[in-house]
Amino acid sequence: MAARILAEIAGGHSLAKALPQGLKNTQADDKAMVQELVYGSLRGWPKYRAIAQLRLQKPLKSKDEDIFALIVVGLYQLSTMRIPTHAAVSETVETARKIGKPWASSLINGILRSYLREHETFKEQLSASALDAMPEWLWQALYQQWPEHAHAMIEAAQHRPPMTLRVNLSKISREQYQQTLLAAGIDSTNPAEVPSALTLKQPVDVNALPGFAEGLVSVQDASAQLAAPLLNPRANERILDACAAPGGKTCHLLETAPRSSVIAGDISKDRLERIFENTRRLGLNPEVIQFDAADPATALEAEQFDAILADVPCSATGVIRRNPDIKLLRDKDDPTSFADQQRNILLGLWPLLKPGGRLLYVTCSVLHEENDDRIAQALADLPGAKLGTLSAEHGVATRYGIQVIPTVEGGDGLYFALLEKGTQVELYS
Repeated sequence: MAARILAEIAGGHSLAKALPQGLKNTQADDKAMVQELVYGSLRGWPKYRAIAQLRLQKPLKSKDEDIFALIVVGLYQLSTMRIPTHAAVSETVETARKIGKPWASSLINGILRSYLREHETFKEQLSASALDAMPEWLWQALYQQWPEHAHAMIEAAQHRPPMTLRVNLSKISREQYQQTLLAAGIDSTNPAEVPSALTLKQPVDVNALPGFAEGLVSVQDASAQLAAPLLNPRANERILDACAAPGGKTCHLLETAPRSSVIAGDISKDRLERIFENTRRLGLNPEVIQFDAADPATALEAEQFDAILADVPCSATGVIRRNPDIKLLRDKDDPTSFADQQRNILLGLWPLLKPGGRLLYVTCSVLHEENDDRIAQALADLPGAKLGTLSAEHGVATRYGIQVIPTVEGGDGLYFALLEKGTQVELYS
Protein backbone atom coordinates (compact mmCIF):
# COMPACT_ATOMS: atom_id res chain seq x y z
CA MET A 1 0.00 0.00 0.00
CA ALA A 2 2.88 2.39 0.73
CA ALA A 3 4.30 1.72 -2.73
CA ARG A 4 0.95 2.37 -4.37
CA ILE A 5 0.54 5.66 -2.51
CA LEU A 6 4.08 6.72 -3.44
CA ALA A 7 3.45 5.79 -7.08
CA GLU A 8 0.36 8.02 -7.05
CA ILE A 9 2.43 10.91 -5.70
CA ALA A 10 5.22 10.31 -8.20
CA GLY A 11 2.52 10.52 -10.86
CA GLY A 12 1.58 14.03 -9.76
CA HIS A 13 -0.98 13.55 -6.97
CA SER A 14 -0.48 15.33 -3.65
CA LEU A 15 0.30 13.53 -0.41
CA ALA A 16 -2.75 15.21 1.15
CA LYS A 17 -5.00 13.37 -1.31
CA ALA A 18 -3.09 10.16 -2.01
CA LEU A 19 -2.44 9.16 1.61
CA PRO A 20 -6.03 9.34 2.97
CA GLN A 21 -7.31 7.56 -0.12
CA GLY A 22 -4.72 4.81 0.27
CA LEU A 23 -5.32 4.39 3.99
CA LYS A 24 -9.01 3.70 3.33
CA ASN A 25 -7.95 0.28 2.03
CA THR A 26 -5.48 -0.41 4.84
CA GLN A 27 -6.12 -2.43 7.99
CA ALA A 28 -6.27 -0.24 11.10
CA ASP A 29 -3.29 -2.01 12.68
CA ASP A 30 -1.16 -1.28 9.60
CA LYS A 31 -1.95 2.41 9.10
CA ALA A 32 0.86 3.72 11.28
CA MET A 33 3.42 1.58 9.42
CA VAL A 34 2.10 2.63 6.00
CA GLN A 35 2.26 6.29 7.02
CA GLU A 36 5.81 5.89 8.33
CA LEU A 37 6.96 4.22 5.10
CA VAL A 38 5.33 6.89 2.95
CA TYR A 39 6.60 9.92 4.87
CA GLY A 40 10.08 8.50 5.38
CA SER A 41 10.44 7.47 1.75
CA LEU A 42 9.34 10.92 0.58
CA ARG A 43 11.73 12.76 2.91
CA GLY A 44 14.62 10.76 1.47
CA TRP A 45 13.26 10.39 -2.09
CA PRO A 46 15.97 12.36 -3.99
CA LYS A 47 18.70 10.31 -2.30
CA TYR A 48 17.00 6.94 -2.72
CA ARG A 49 16.13 7.75 -6.33
CA ALA A 50 19.77 8.56 -7.07
CA ILE A 51 20.91 5.32 -5.42
CA ALA A 52 18.42 3.27 -7.42
CA GLN A 53 19.45 4.93 -10.66
CA LEU A 54 23.05 3.84 -10.08
CA ARG A 55 21.95 0.20 -10.47
CA LEU A 56 19.10 0.48 -12.95
CA GLN A 57 20.44 -0.37 -16.40
CA LYS A 58 17.55 1.51 -18.01
CA PRO A 59 14.73 3.67 -16.60
CA LEU A 60 11.55 1.88 -15.57
CA LYS A 61 8.44 2.55 -17.62
CA SER A 62 5.86 4.95 -16.24
CA LYS A 63 3.42 2.06 -15.68
CA ASP A 64 6.00 0.55 -13.31
CA GLU A 65 6.22 3.55 -10.99
CA ASP A 66 5.03 1.23 -8.21
CA ILE A 67 8.17 -0.89 -8.68
CA PHE A 68 10.39 2.18 -8.39
CA ALA A 69 8.43 3.16 -5.29
CA LEU A 70 9.01 -0.31 -3.84
CA ILE A 71 12.76 0.10 -4.35
CA VAL A 72 12.61 3.42 -2.52
CA VAL A 73 10.60 1.89 0.33
CA GLY A 74 13.18 -0.89 0.62
CA LEU A 75 16.08 1.56 0.70
CA TYR A 76 14.33 3.64 3.36
CA GLN A 77 13.88 0.56 5.55
CA LEU A 78 17.52 -0.49 5.14
CA SER A 79 19.02 2.95 5.71
CA THR A 80 16.85 4.30 8.52
CA MET A 81 14.38 1.91 10.10
CA ARG A 82 15.11 -0.74 12.71
CA ILE A 83 13.50 -3.53 10.72
CA PRO A 84 15.93 -6.48 10.40
CA THR A 85 17.66 -6.30 7.03
CA HIS A 86 16.63 -9.80 5.94
CA ALA A 87 12.99 -8.97 6.66
CA ALA A 88 13.15 -5.63 4.87
CA VAL A 89 14.65 -7.23 1.76
CA SER A 90 12.47 -10.33 1.65
CA GLU A 91 9.18 -8.51 2.29
CA THR A 92 9.94 -5.83 -0.29
CA VAL A 93 10.89 -8.47 -2.87
CA GLU A 94 7.78 -10.52 -2.08
CA THR A 95 5.57 -7.44 -2.54
CA ALA A 96 6.51 -7.32 -6.23
CA ARG A 97 4.83 -10.70 -6.60
CA LYS A 98 1.82 -9.59 -4.57
CA ILE A 99 1.17 -6.68 -6.90
CA GLY A 100 1.37 -8.93 -9.95
CA LYS A 101 4.87 -8.07 -11.15
CA PRO A 102 7.03 -11.08 -10.26
CA TRP A 103 9.51 -10.12 -12.98
CA ALA A 104 10.65 -7.23 -10.73
CA SER A 105 11.55 -9.45 -7.75
CA SER A 106 15.11 -10.14 -8.88
CA LEU A 107 15.61 -6.48 -9.82
CA ILE A 108 14.52 -5.27 -6.37
CA ASN A 109 16.53 -7.98 -4.63
CA GLY A 110 19.66 -7.06 -6.58
CA ILE A 111 19.44 -3.34 -5.85
CA LEU A 112 18.71 -3.75 -2.14
CA ARG A 113 21.44 -6.34 -1.57
CA SER A 114 23.88 -4.26 -3.59
CA TYR A 115 23.09 -1.30 -1.32
CA LEU A 116 23.73 -3.44 1.78
CA ARG A 117 27.15 -4.48 0.47
CA GLU A 118 28.26 -1.17 -1.00
CA HIS A 119 26.34 1.64 0.71
CA GLU A 120 29.51 3.65 1.40
CA THR A 121 30.54 3.31 -2.25
CA PHE A 122 27.06 4.41 -3.27
CA LYS A 123 27.38 7.56 -1.20
CA GLU A 124 30.64 8.48 -2.90
CA GLN A 125 28.87 8.49 -6.27
CA LEU A 126 26.01 10.78 -5.24
CA SER A 127 25.85 14.53 -5.80
CA ALA A 128 25.81 16.84 -2.78
CA SER A 129 22.09 17.54 -3.28
CA ALA A 130 21.26 13.81 -3.49
CA LEU A 131 23.25 13.12 -0.31
CA ASP A 132 21.18 15.81 1.38
CA ALA A 133 17.96 14.27 -0.04
CA MET A 134 17.07 17.57 -1.67
CA PRO A 135 16.07 18.39 -5.27
CA GLU A 136 19.02 19.98 -7.06
CA TRP A 137 17.15 23.22 -7.88
CA LEU A 138 16.12 23.76 -4.25
CA TRP A 139 19.52 22.75 -2.86
CA GLN A 140 21.14 25.37 -5.09
CA ALA A 141 18.58 28.02 -4.12
CA LEU A 142 19.06 27.44 -0.39
CA TYR A 143 22.83 27.69 -0.53
CA GLN A 144 22.68 30.77 -2.75
CA GLN A 145 20.08 32.61 -0.67
CA TRP A 146 20.89 31.30 2.81
CA PRO A 147 24.56 30.21 2.86
CA GLU A 148 24.78 30.37 6.66
CA HIS A 149 21.47 28.57 7.30
CA ALA A 150 21.08 26.17 4.37
CA HIS A 151 22.50 23.20 6.28
CA ALA A 152 20.02 23.64 9.15
CA MET A 153 17.12 23.96 6.70
CA ILE A 154 18.14 20.85 4.78
CA GLU A 155 18.66 18.87 7.98
CA ALA A 156 15.22 19.86 9.27
CA ALA A 157 13.62 18.74 5.99
CA GLN A 158 14.86 15.18 6.62
CA HIS A 159 13.28 14.81 10.07
CA ARG A 160 9.82 14.46 11.55
CA PRO A 161 8.49 17.77 12.86
CA PRO A 162 8.07 18.13 16.62
CA MET A 163 4.55 18.16 18.03
CA THR A 164 3.91 21.63 19.42
CA LEU A 165 0.81 22.82 21.26
CA ARG A 166 -0.75 26.27 21.45
CA VAL A 167 -2.04 26.87 24.95
CA ASN A 168 -5.28 28.86 25.05
CA LEU A 169 -3.99 31.66 27.28
CA SER A 170 -7.50 33.08 27.64
CA LYS A 171 -8.36 29.97 29.68
CA ILE A 172 -5.11 28.77 31.31
CA SER A 173 -1.49 29.89 31.63
CA ARG A 174 1.27 28.04 29.85
CA GLU A 175 2.89 27.13 33.16
CA GLN A 176 -0.35 25.72 34.55
CA TYR A 177 -0.99 23.64 31.46
CA GLN A 178 2.59 22.38 31.41
CA GLN A 179 2.07 21.10 34.95
CA THR A 180 -1.22 19.52 33.86
CA LEU A 181 0.64 17.71 31.09
CA LEU A 182 3.31 16.54 33.50
CA ALA A 183 0.65 15.14 35.83
CA ALA A 184 -0.64 13.15 32.85
CA GLY A 185 2.86 11.79 32.19
CA ILE A 186 3.52 14.06 29.18
CA ASP A 187 6.80 15.99 29.24
CA SER A 188 7.27 19.23 27.32
CA THR A 189 9.52 22.23 26.78
CA ASN A 190 8.46 25.87 26.42
CA PRO A 191 10.05 27.84 23.55
CA ALA A 192 11.05 31.17 25.05
CA GLU A 193 10.25 33.18 21.92
CA VAL A 194 6.65 31.88 21.65
CA PRO A 195 4.68 32.56 24.87
CA SER A 196 1.78 30.25 23.99
CA ALA A 197 3.83 27.23 22.82
CA LEU A 198 4.70 23.91 24.45
CA THR A 199 6.69 21.36 22.47
CA LEU A 200 6.18 17.75 23.50
CA LYS A 201 9.20 15.52 24.08
CA GLN A 202 7.23 12.71 22.42
CA PRO A 203 4.13 13.07 20.20
CA VAL A 204 0.84 11.79 21.61
CA ASP A 205 -2.67 11.33 20.27
CA VAL A 206 -4.62 14.57 20.68
CA ASN A 207 -7.26 12.72 22.69
CA ALA A 208 -4.57 12.05 25.33
CA LEU A 209 -4.07 15.80 25.85
CA PRO A 210 -5.79 17.02 29.04
CA GLY A 211 -8.53 19.50 28.22
CA PHE A 212 -8.21 19.16 24.45
CA ALA A 213 -11.94 18.62 23.92
CA GLU A 214 -12.66 21.57 26.24
CA GLY A 215 -10.47 23.93 24.19
CA LEU A 216 -7.56 24.38 26.59
CA VAL A 217 -5.02 23.58 23.89
CA SER A 218 -4.60 23.13 20.14
CA VAL A 219 -1.90 21.59 17.97
CA GLN A 220 0.00 24.29 16.06
CA ASP A 221 3.61 24.72 14.99
CA ALA A 222 5.61 27.20 17.07
CA SER A 223 6.39 29.47 14.09
CA ALA A 224 2.72 29.60 13.11
CA GLN A 225 1.93 30.81 16.62
CA LEU A 226 3.90 33.99 15.90
CA ALA A 227 1.32 35.27 13.40
CA ALA A 228 -1.30 36.47 15.89
CA PRO A 229 1.08 38.40 18.20
CA LEU A 230 2.89 39.93 15.21
CA LEU A 231 -0.43 41.21 13.82
CA ASN A 232 -1.23 42.38 17.38
CA PRO A 233 -5.06 42.18 17.33
CA ARG A 234 -6.86 44.55 19.67
CA ALA A 235 -10.27 44.80 21.28
CA ASN A 236 -13.06 46.14 19.05
CA GLU A 237 -10.96 45.85 15.88
CA ARG A 238 -12.40 44.33 12.73
CA ILE A 239 -9.93 41.74 11.43
CA LEU A 240 -9.81 39.59 8.30
CA ASP A 241 -8.00 36.25 8.16
CA ALA A 242 -7.93 36.09 4.38
CA CYS A 243 -6.61 32.58 3.65
CA ALA A 244 -7.82 31.07 6.88
CA ALA A 245 -8.29 27.31 6.48
CA PRO A 246 -7.83 25.18 8.52
CA GLY A 247 -8.42 27.95 11.06
CA GLY A 248 -5.54 27.71 13.52
CA LYS A 249 -4.53 31.35 13.13
CA THR A 250 -8.16 32.52 13.21
CA CYS A 251 -8.60 30.81 16.56
CA HIS A 252 -5.37 32.26 17.90
CA LEU A 253 -6.47 35.77 16.90
CA LEU A 254 -9.70 35.35 18.88
CA GLU A 255 -7.91 33.80 21.85
CA THR A 256 -5.53 36.78 21.85
CA ALA A 257 -8.22 39.44 21.38
CA PRO A 258 -11.59 37.88 22.29
CA ARG A 259 -13.39 41.23 21.94
CA SER A 260 -12.26 41.71 18.36
CA SER A 261 -14.48 40.88 15.37
CA VAL A 262 -12.82 38.33 13.08
CA ILE A 263 -13.90 37.23 9.61
CA ALA A 264 -12.28 34.02 8.38
CA GLY A 265 -12.32 33.42 4.65
CA ASP A 266 -10.98 30.88 2.19
CA ILE A 267 -11.43 30.15 -1.50
CA SER A 268 -12.10 26.44 -0.87
CA LYS A 269 -15.57 25.51 0.34
CA ASP A 270 -14.34 22.08 1.47
CA ARG A 271 -11.56 23.61 3.56
CA LEU A 272 -14.01 25.93 5.31
CA GLU A 273 -15.37 22.93 7.21
CA ARG A 274 -11.99 22.62 8.96
CA ILE A 275 -12.43 26.16 10.27
CA PHE A 276 -15.86 25.26 11.69
CA GLU A 277 -14.41 22.13 13.36
CA ASN A 278 -11.65 24.07 15.09
CA THR A 279 -13.77 27.02 16.17
CA ARG A 280 -16.56 24.80 17.52
CA ARG A 281 -14.16 22.89 19.76
CA LEU A 282 -12.70 26.12 21.11
CA GLY A 283 -16.09 27.79 21.57
CA LEU A 284 -15.23 30.63 19.17
CA ASN A 285 -17.57 32.28 16.69
CA PRO A 286 -15.84 34.08 13.83
CA GLU A 287 -17.82 34.92 10.74
CA VAL A 288 -16.77 32.39 8.08
CA ILE A 289 -17.12 33.15 4.37
CA GLN A 290 -16.02 31.69 1.06
CA PHE A 291 -14.26 34.23 -1.14
CA ASP A 292 -11.30 34.74 -3.43
CA ALA A 293 -8.66 36.89 -1.73
CA ALA A 294 -7.38 37.99 -5.13
CA ASP A 295 -10.86 39.25 -6.08
CA PRO A 296 -12.73 40.00 -2.84
CA ALA A 297 -14.87 42.92 -4.01
CA THR A 298 -17.95 40.76 -4.61
CA ALA A 299 -17.91 39.55 -0.99
CA LEU A 300 -16.41 42.36 1.06
CA GLU A 301 -16.63 46.15 1.11
CA ALA A 302 -13.62 48.42 0.85
CA GLU A 303 -11.86 49.98 3.85
CA GLN A 304 -13.64 47.99 6.54
CA PHE A 305 -10.77 46.18 8.27
CA ASP A 306 -8.34 47.47 10.86
CA ALA A 307 -6.03 44.50 10.30
CA ILE A 308 -5.64 41.72 7.74
CA LEU A 309 -3.73 38.46 8.07
CA ALA A 310 -2.64 37.21 4.64
CA ASP A 311 -1.14 33.73 5.01
CA VAL A 312 -0.82 33.29 1.26
CA PRO A 313 -0.40 30.17 -0.91
CA CYS A 314 3.27 29.43 -1.56
CA SER A 315 5.80 26.77 -2.51
CA ALA A 316 5.83 25.54 1.13
CA THR A 317 9.62 25.15 1.06
CA GLY A 318 9.71 26.02 4.77
CA VAL A 319 7.47 23.09 5.74
CA ILE A 320 8.94 20.26 3.66
CA ARG A 321 9.15 17.95 6.68
CA ARG A 322 5.34 18.17 6.98
CA ASN A 323 4.79 18.02 3.21
CA PRO A 324 7.65 15.90 1.88
CA ASP A 325 5.88 15.36 -1.45
CA ILE A 326 7.24 18.83 -2.26
CA LYS A 327 10.54 17.07 -3.06
CA LEU A 328 8.78 15.31 -5.94
CA LEU A 329 6.12 17.76 -7.04
CA ARG A 330 7.80 21.18 -6.97
CA ASP A 331 10.23 22.51 -9.56
CA LYS A 332 12.32 25.65 -10.02
CA ASP A 333 9.51 27.53 -11.78
CA ASP A 334 6.96 27.11 -8.98
CA PRO A 335 8.16 29.96 -6.71
CA THR A 336 7.71 32.40 -9.61
CA SER A 337 4.22 31.07 -10.31
CA PHE A 338 3.26 31.45 -6.65
CA ALA A 339 4.77 34.94 -6.60
CA ASP A 340 2.29 36.05 -9.28
CA GLN A 341 -0.58 34.63 -7.20
CA GLN A 342 0.74 36.34 -4.06
CA ARG A 343 0.94 39.69 -5.83
CA ASN A 344 -2.67 39.36 -6.98
CA ILE A 345 -3.81 38.56 -3.43
CA LEU A 346 -2.06 41.62 -2.02
CA LEU A 347 -3.57 43.79 -4.75
CA GLY A 348 -7.00 42.32 -3.96
CA LEU A 349 -6.81 42.71 -0.19
CA TRP A 350 -5.26 46.15 0.07
CA PRO A 351 -8.46 48.12 -0.75
CA LEU A 352 -10.22 46.30 2.13
CA LEU A 353 -7.85 47.83 4.67
CA LYS A 354 -8.79 51.05 6.44
CA PRO A 355 -6.36 53.99 6.24
CA GLY A 356 -4.05 53.53 9.19
CA GLY A 357 -4.60 49.76 9.13
CA ARG A 358 -2.01 46.97 8.93
CA LEU A 359 -1.55 43.80 6.92
CA LEU A 360 0.66 40.92 8.02
CA TYR A 361 2.03 39.01 5.04
CA VAL A 362 2.92 35.40 5.84
CA THR A 363 4.32 32.51 3.81
CA CYS A 364 5.67 29.09 4.71
CA SER A 365 8.43 29.59 2.14
CA VAL A 366 12.12 30.32 2.65
CA LEU A 367 12.70 31.67 -0.87
CA HIS A 368 13.24 35.37 -1.55
CA GLU A 369 11.04 35.29 -4.68
CA GLU A 370 7.99 34.74 -2.49
CA ASN A 371 9.10 36.81 0.48
CA ASP A 372 11.29 39.92 0.40
CA ASP A 373 10.89 40.29 -3.36
CA ARG A 374 7.11 40.23 -2.93
CA ILE A 375 7.20 42.95 -0.28
CA ALA A 376 9.49 45.12 -2.39
CA GLN A 377 6.92 44.85 -5.19
CA ALA A 378 4.04 45.50 -2.79
CA LEU A 379 5.61 48.72 -1.55
CA ALA A 380 5.66 49.88 -5.17
CA ASP A 381 2.21 48.53 -6.07
CA LEU A 382 0.03 49.43 -3.10
CA PRO A 383 -1.01 53.06 -2.56
CA GLY A 384 0.05 54.40 0.81
CA ALA A 385 1.94 51.23 1.76
CA LYS A 386 4.84 51.52 4.14
CA LEU A 387 6.85 48.94 6.02
CA GLY A 388 5.94 48.19 9.61
CA THR A 389 8.41 47.11 12.26
CA LEU A 390 8.72 43.50 13.42
CA SER A 391 10.98 42.28 16.19
CA ALA A 392 13.90 40.24 14.86
CA GLU A 393 14.00 38.16 18.05
CA HIS A 394 11.55 35.77 16.40
CA GLY A 395 13.79 34.99 13.44
CA VAL A 396 16.48 36.28 11.10
CA ALA A 397 15.95 39.89 10.04
CA THR A 398 15.69 40.33 6.29
CA ARG A 399 15.48 43.54 4.28
CA TYR A 400 11.71 43.78 4.68
CA GLY A 401 10.65 41.21 7.29
CA ILE A 402 11.78 38.26 9.37
CA GLN A 403 12.48 34.67 8.37
CA VAL A 404 12.16 31.84 10.86
CA ILE A 405 14.83 29.27 10.01
CA PRO A 406 13.43 25.72 10.23
CA THR A 407 15.48 23.50 12.52
CA VAL A 408 15.14 19.89 13.65
CA GLU A 409 13.76 20.73 17.09
CA GLY A 410 12.32 24.16 16.32
CA GLY A 411 9.47 25.65 14.35
CA ASP A 412 8.78 25.64 10.64
CA GLY A 413 10.28 28.04 8.11
CA LEU A 414 7.80 30.91 8.03
CA TYR A 415 8.29 34.44 6.71
CA PHE A 416 6.55 37.52 8.11
CA ALA A 417 6.37 41.12 6.89
CA LEU A 418 4.13 43.93 8.12
CA LEU A 419 2.63 46.50 5.75
CA GLU A 420 0.92 49.62 7.10
CA LYS A 421 -1.52 51.79 5.17
CA GLY A 422 -1.09 55.53 5.35
CA THR A 423 -3.86 57.74 6.69
CA GLN A 424 -6.42 59.20 4.33
CA VAL A 425 -4.63 62.56 4.41
CA GLU A 426 -1.36 60.89 3.40
CA LEU A 427 -3.08 58.85 0.68
CA TYR A 428 -4.94 61.60 -1.09
CA SER A 429 -3.06 64.81 -0.30
